[in-house]
Amino acid sequence: MTLKVDDDYSSSNGENSMDYSTSTFVRGSTVGELDVQIEKLMRCEILSENEVKVLCSKAKEILIQEGNVQSIDTPVTVCGDVHGQFFDLLELFRVGGHSPDTNYLFLGDFVDRGFYSVETFLLLLALKVRYPDRMMLIRGNHESRQITQVYGFYDECIRKYGSVTVWRCCTEVFDCLALAAVINGHIFCVHGGLSPSIQTIDQIRVIDRKQEVPHDGPMCDLLWSDPDETTGYGVSPRGAGFLFGSDVVQTFNEANGIDLICRAHQLVMEGYKWHFNESVCTVWSAPNYCYRCGNVAAILELDEMQGKEFTIFEAAPQETRGAPAKKPQPDYFL
Repeated sequence: MTLKVDDDYSSSNGENSMDYSTSTFVRGSTVGELDVQIEKLMRCEILSENEVKVLCSKAKEILIQEGNVQSIDTPVTVCGDVHGQFFDLLELFRVGGHSPDTNYLFLGDFVDRGFYSVETFLLLLALKVRYPDRMMLIRGNHESRQITQVYGFYDECIRKYGSVTVWRCCTEVFDCLALAAVINGHIFCVHGGLSPSIQTIDQIRVIDRKQEVPHDGPMCDLLWSDPDETTGYGVSPRGAGFLFGSDVVQTFNEANGIDLICRAHQLVMEGYKWHFNESVCTVWSAPNYCYRCGNVAAILELDEMQGKEFTIFEAAPQETRGAPAKKPQPDYFL
């Protein structure tokens, strides 16, 4: 099977058990050191190669202990693709709140396309290590060795560090990321969508996720599939995953006690989009995608009573962002 990588086409936690004020060490590194690194990354400054190695090692220790399907309590804020748009991630934090004051679930696609995939991914990773129960990260289809060599992250790592070391460290972290999450037992969260190989969430729990994203099969489908006005499963124009219809969603939700499937993966000009009588929702968190699409972005805030509120935000003002020169990337729209 040939993997077609023209994705992202347009479609029309509970209380933390750790006391961060008194905790001295996080996975063998002082909180102070992590805080300094977070402050540095928040200024869009890269860490040293050695700091990246240590951070990725600590992140893997944390992530490898998490299951394929993470259980999350409300309140939590759900975010879609951010794609290396670092200053727009800062805008997201401005409107949604900073960690650890806000619990976050990011639905993958942290890297590629934007100018600052390195800073974006490392900031989210540092926040994950610093606040492991308040920053949840799951895998997107771009958290892949093959895809990042086409759409920018690999080249960015070479340009900023002069070697493949940082890219390799980050891709090893990709292999440890969870595949899905369930909020309050009733909201299923995934990057892409459903799979004909998966009828129950328990089947996701037994997938061997610690690998490069396969070209087909259930793990691939979870990261690549899209909802569509079809019946059953259909062929995806992406070349990976499937299109799935409302009947598939109804069957899956009833079998698993799910009220809502929350996913990302598709550019939505309005920031979010409901599908199938509000049984599926797409959340997109990269405003003015690729610095040219003109879309707004959204985050989904779920309160303690599972009330839903979308917050819309626009791209960070031009004067607050940089735009380093970069090699043009291949076209990606269908």
